[in-house]
Amino acid sequence: MADEPIIHRGLDGVVVDTTRISKVMPEINALVYSGYPVQDLAEHCKFEEVAWLLWHGELPNAEQLAAFEVEERGQRELSADLLAVIHKAPRRGHPMDLLRTAVSFLGMEDPAPEQEDALKNLQRSIGLLAKIPTMLGAFYRARKGQDFIAPRKDLSISENFFHVCFGRVPAPEVVRAFDVSLVLYAEHGFNASTFTGRVVVSTLSDLYSGVTAAIGSLKGPLHGGANEAVMRMLLEIGDPARARAWMLAALAEKRKIMGFGHRVYKKGDSRCPTMRKYAVQMADLTGQTKWMEMCDILNDTMIQQKGIYPNLDFYSGPAYHMMGIDIDMFTPIFVMARVTGWTAHIIEQLGANRLIRPLSQYTGPGERKVVPLIQRA
Repeated sequence: MADEPIIHRGLDGVVVDTTRISKVMPEINALVYSGYPVQDLAEHCKFEEVAWLLWHGELPNAEQLAAFEVEERGQRELSADLLAVIHKAPRRGHPMDLLRTAVSFLGMEDPAPEQEDALKNLQRSIGLLAKIPTMLGAFYRARKGQDFIAPRKDLSISENFFHVCFGRVPAPEVVRAFDVSLVLYAEHGFNASTFTGRVVVSTLSDLYSGVTAAIGSLKGPLHGGANEAVMRMLLEIGDPARARAWMLAALAEKRKIMGFGHRVYKKGDSRCPTMRKYAVQMADLTGQTKWMEMCDILNDTMIQQKGIYPNLDFYSGPAYHMMGIDIDMFTPIFVMARVTGWTAHIIEQLGANRLIRPLSQYTGPGERKVVPLIQRA
């Protein structure tokens, strides 16, 4: 029928709003944050600089960056009550569930979470950026029966993550590779979790609710959880000699192969070359070269057989594994980075808010009468 609405399942191709934060350009396999190519930011900027960029629209000068680092590092401590919640969490629980609970609890500690002015939400955003690594470190150590390690103010965000989890800062090459991954994960347009956060706050709910909902969205294997699935796939394969046969069998069986394909990019994820470069560096540094050998074989086979390219998760997963990080911590690291993008979008949404309320096309039965229970066959 001519008057039938066009259904865009998954909102495919639908433009719902404007944003100054980032632009994905699939036609040229490019991604920019406020105009800066992400690969250039990854190579020339610290994650802290990129966080500032996402919130302010410009890269900081030396004075602004120094002040920001002081502010962020001063908010890394957790309250005794929040630490108690983390220590009481089930040890077998997923760290994403822990983050969802901890961020929600943090919102309850805010004396006036309903205050939605941009400055207040920016302060909350910096607080989340500061505290999420501490939350993860507390849970990481608690489930291993180890004592909590307090965050340090003399370390960068990336260095402090390793400190609160492992009690030490690794080699500069490891920290650098980790920092690059945070830059690459920080923002990516109206992805599922970002859109979730914007939908939540469009009701004039608070920033913590938006971030908590975004964490729930990111947990899924079709979004952030893919990096964990990639590493489990590589562990299942186990040896580069088995990689091509495994991929061919998986394709023949029509299995869902994680780490390949992207809703937006059709000819390759613009972030992949940079992440692969640093994953190779991790392999060279640690001697665990088999993971990248497997990745290259799987990549070549998938492109040859299906013309489908890898995404960022395909290389971040093995990179994190070679850093000695538990697999179920991979997606929480994604949260560490993407909380900057989420909160930038939340602030932007509230700056010119309109309730996000799409329509649907009904396909159920036509209008009918209710038959009393006694008369129903």
